[in-house]
Amino acid sequence: MFTGIVEATGRIVRSEPRGGDVRLVVDAGTLGLDDVAVGDSIAVSGVCLTAVAIEGNAFVVDVSNETLSRTSLGALGDGARVNLEKALRLADRLGGHLMAGHVDGLGRVVAIESDARSQRWTFELPAGLARYAAPKGSIAIDGVSLTINDVDGRRFGVNLIPHTIDVTTLGERKVGDAVNIEVDLVARYVERLFAEREVRT
Repeated sequence: MFTGIVEATGRIVRSEPRGGDVRLVVDAGTLGLDDVAVGDSIAVSGVCLTAVAIEGNAFVVDVSNETLSRTSLGALGDGARVNLEKALRLADRLGGHLMAGHVDGLGRVVAIESDARSQRWTFELPAGLARYAAPKGSIAIDGVSLTINDVDGRRFGVNLIPHTIDVTTLGERKVGDAVNIEVDLVARYVERLFAEREVRT
């Protein structure tokens, strides 16, 4: 589990095709890997991946075709910057919202507008995910926990404060870019529970 509070940004050192899928080597930047072991989970731009090797200040992950098809990782070239977060420990503060690191699909940046020192961003969701967006609900974009300000059909707006722009990769995104979207876990499970209830009645 993760919280969507980005701990550091890293860079893709290299992408290696392996038997039909991909192995990534990621420079961890300032994340610190002293407490990371092979088998541990790290969120890379919102995607939960398993460290299969540690190489100095870099970690190695395998990315399946399923993950490549649902996320932006396959489109990232060598040198691309990524948001990083280690898996949540039970004693950690929950500063964002609970996230699984299981990306639901790709959204798109529709608009970026200045608002005092902050920025208002508008994103568009795939049709199947729009029902999970609610005003003042939580959503993860490229692994960053954000609060939804407003919803209009498949589009929703968020506010990015200067700190978020500075310490995550969102400040590098532009209109038209694809972003990893993970909807709120609670919304997804509530829908599932109601669906089961309707089947039984």
